[in-house]
Amino acid sequence: MVLTQNKKTILLIFIAFIFSLTVRLFWVQEFSDTEQYKFNGEFMINTNDGYYWAEGARDILAGKTENTNDLSPLQNAAPQLTAWLVKILPFSFETVIFYMPAFFSSLIVIPILLIAREFDKEEAGFIAALVGSIAWSYYNRTMVGYYDTDFLNILFPTILLWSLIWALKSSQEKYFLIAALDSIAYRWWYPQSYSLEFAFIVLIALFIAYQIKKREPFQTNLLLISFLLLAMLNLDGWIRLMSVLTLSLVLHFKKELVFKYIYYIFAFSVVLFLIAGGLDPIIEKLKSYVFRDTVSATEGLGLHFYTVMQTIREAGSIPFDTFANRISGQTITFILSLVGYIWFVRRHPIMLLALPMLGLGFLAYGIPGLIAPAGLRFTVYAVPVMALGLGFLIYEVSKYLSSRLVQDFAVKRFQYMLMSVFTALALYPNLDHVQEYKVPTVFTKNEVEVLDQLKSIADREDYVVTWWDYGYPIRYYSDVKTLADGGKHSGAVNFPLSYILTSPIQEAAKMARLDVEYTEKRFALREVNNTTFASSNIEQMTVDYGFTDPNDFLLSLQADLKLPEKTRDIYLYLPNRMMSIFPTVSLFSNLDLMTGEKFKKPFFYSTAYIQDTGKIIELGNNVRISKEKGELQIGDQSVLINRFIVTAYDKEQKLQVSSQLLHHDAPMYVIFMKDYNQFVILDKKMYNSSFIQMFVLEKYDPSLFEPVIIHPLAKIYKLKI
Repeated sequence: MVLTQNKKTILLIFIAFIFSLTVRLFWVQEFSDTEQYKFNGEFMINTNDGYYWAEGARDILAGKTENTNDLSPLQNAAPQLTAWLVKILPFSFETVIFYMPAFFSSLIVIPILLIAREFDKEEAGFIAALVGSIAWSYYNRTMVGYYDTDFLNILFPTILLWSLIWALKSSQEKYFLIAALDSIAYRWWYPQSYSLEFAFIVLIALFIAYQIKKREPFQTNLLLISFLLLAMLNLDGWIRLMSVLTLSLVLHFKKELVFKYIYYIFAFSVVLFLIAGGLDPIIEKLKSYVFRDTVSATEGLGLHFYTVMQTIREAGSIPFDTFANRISGQTITFILSLVGYIWFVRRHPIMLLALPMLGLGFLAYGIPGLIAPAGLRFTVYAVPVMALGLGFLIYEVSKYLSSRLVQDFAVKRFQYMLMSVFTALALYPNLDHVQEYKVPTVFTKNEVEVLDQLKSIADREDYVVTWWDYGYPIRYYSDVKTLADGGKHSGAVNFPLSYILTSPIQEAAKMARLDVEYTEKRFALREVNNTTFASSNIEQMTVDYGFTDPNDFLLSLQADLKLPEKTRDIYLYLPNRMMSIFPTVSLFSNLDLMTGEKFKKPFFYSTAYIQDTGKIIELGNNVRISKEKGELQIGDQSVLINRFIVTAYDKEQKLQVSSQLLHHDAPMYVIFMKDYNQFVILDKKMYNSSFIQMFVLEKYDPSLFEPVIIHPLAKIYKLKI
């Protein structure tokens, strides 16, 4: 049976989609018996940010329509789509959010194949769809359980690329409308899409400039830009939608009139775009990702804070091989893909339209000495374009070799055989990565049980104070408020939290009450449009307590200080998993807020690598303990140990702490957490921190805190002041 072109396209799309979906189910098969990855019999998700969208979807399904300062994303696209799907599908909420990424991300095969079809290269598109749908970075951010906006973030711009190619090639008005509607939908789904959409417009504008130089007709492309600018207006989505539909209707019924006044329409769209602040989001993105410092200053007192971007791995610099692997599976495939794309462009220059996606993906690596690396999160944008380049290369090389090596009726068969072999080689490193990428869920079942227990204790208006990494899942499982989370973690927000966790218990308790009450005060003032509040809580505290230097205010926390009136309960959440990031936590409060100068870095080292050789305990990273001398050997230095402490749980699960004083004035402490099989080496500042005292040693001031939930994996204390 001979298939029509449409049926062939549909068949190839279906096969590629099933392939992509099946590969993503490997994770499910691998962990089907891992009960710690399930809660109430359902798989949990494996990305922190997913709990933000899950919170919004949960609240929408519960009938909540107004956000009462709990930061639930009720108006965002992801929770709205999720809530709608849960209502119409016969699956549980947990099942929907777990499998949504795998299903929707696999739709990427559709625009990839359709782009290739425009050049009569469907086989190349099929290869690109197979490779692109499971490439490292795309798979990592769209696997089962990765419930985040990423599962549509690449689909929308790839559809936009396809529609723009068709719009420029055919000048058909329906593709103008498709491109504009996709742009509106993309912004609805992912507001940060602004810069990428604008880059497409810039490329079309450059093409118009080329047409003007060559004295070719360009008015149709002016109309295309007008559509896109109206779709991109920095206004409400409904306004943009009505603007685009109105122009489309006028074009359909009064085409001659539109082209008669095309210059006025174009000028009007440009002016409207600029008046609506069209360039503002682009400038802000450049400041955020390209031009950034480790320390930022605020207005008012001019306080300096440590910026969180320097601590996020996905926003930092990456080695070239990692960059190449994430886009194409391995360096060789990456180079071949780039060659294929260049060849594709030489054969079909209109593929230059893919440069915004390719450029955004390459921004991950940056340009040494010119543009700072934006981090591995951006590599995913280059995946579809590089996959198309690879597909084109494999198709053309296979076609060339088959025409040279065989004759007549066997040519096509040999070409398909070569394409199959080359495609298998390209798929192998990506499939191998899928098999090795055994990412765990955000929290384990036991950890979630602690948060679920807290939900029955705390009120929705109460706060849980902890590091920002745990903000979203805490809000989802415990249904409480948090001070920081994956979207609210600036240096100004993180400073009080870092101070709470790394300071002695007395100062930590006071700062916890202050930060919560000042956060609520900020909410209240914002509701009445009062703009007199300082840019950061710590600055407002400094001013309110009569200081001009926040360092003096922080010193005052060691003495008696009148605290704000208590309006709600506060819980301090101290998880064992914070042990691995505690040095990073300390960075945010370990600086002079007035000058930005960083203080001496406190020493903290935790490890589960333990080798007891008799006289020496090896702890890895050139750190060892000399039992005979009672000292630490850190590299080439020898440091005396103040105390050697052992913690262990008894049969009643009560923590028993034994402490041996070795050298009274020595600067270092050693803690062996026996049940965790973990050593902690730390200096006096870290030893006296609230996190170490209350989590590791379970020591607290009964006048300030009371234990609420004590579990080996997480300990929760209630603030009493």
